[in-house]
Amino acid sequence: MDKGIKKIIKMNIEDIEKYSQKKINKILFDYEVKKNNWFNIGGKAKIYFKPETLNDLIEFLKLYKNRGKIFVIGAGSNILFKDGIYEGVVIKLGKNFSRISILNKNTIISGSAILDKKLSEFALLNNIGGFEFLSCIPGTVGGGIRMNSGCFEKEFKDILISVQAIDKYGKILTIPRNKIKFGYRKCDLPKDLIFLSATFKGNTKNKKLIEKQIVLLKEKKDRAQPSKIKTGGSTFKNPIDQTNKKVWEIIRESVPLDVKFGDAAISQKHCNFFINKKNANYDDMKKLINFVKDKVMAKTGIRLELEVILVE
Repeated sequence: MDKGIKKIIKMNIEDIEKYSQKKINKILFDYEVKKNNWFNIGGKAKIYFKPETLNDLIEFLKLYKNRGKIFVIGAGSNILFKDGIYEGVVIKLGKNFSRISILNKNTIISGSAILDKKLSEFALLNNIGGFEFLSCIPGTVGGGIRMNSGCFEKEFKDILISVQAIDKYGKILTIPRNKIKFGYRKCDLPKDLIFLSATFKGNTKNKKLIEKQIVLLKEKKDRAQPSKIKTGGSTFKNPIDQTNKKVWEIIRESVPLDVKFGDAAISQKHCNFFINKKNANYDDMKKLINFVKDKVMAKTGIRLELEVILVE
């Protein structure tokens, strides 16, 4: 590592250690990240920060002064952390970023840390339709916006009105939906923005009809996808610009599904779900990912793109 970078990291640690004395239990050092992701894989974060309030977050960002990497973790449902030390800050927003309320008729404002299924449940309680698909997405609102998460022909962009975010210097921004370019599992908002909250619009709908739709979607999901296992969900995006086939179909036709690297394996229920059978590490899972990508490329000429986020 460059001497200048080492010096900056040392300055960060010294500054943040002083700051952490005022923020007991909010800042941890050499924090094990595997406990915060569904794969249960990864080493340690040099700095782990859990702000409980917006003021905590602003104060920290102004102190940190953009001197290194920052990664915001939500539910941890689609991330794969490297082993060893992550030389940066991992931020997990606290409970005050999980508030939710009705703004006006059929309009909901939600903190970015709230689980997607909780947003769906809140909409149900208030007879607001359009949020049913969120009951099947295992993430948070912030991650959902970042990836334009979706299922069963619906995506976050379909219900979003605006996003409130904070940049790496502590400046708060409100960004309307028409200023964001969404695509399949992506948006064009800067990677260093931290989402704080979002406003969504649904439609008035009978509660029983909403409940019925949620049950149908969950049944469909349960039939197709594994549950209660160590996984990051969909590993690859559907290659919609290369073929009409779903990615699981391509994998099934191109790859021996019993392949394993250590304890990293392919789910027998859904072959786009890779699983940690017991004690897989980052290298095991990365080898499995690369093996599948190479096999698919060799057999079909299709270049697969990851949906799981690698944190290195």
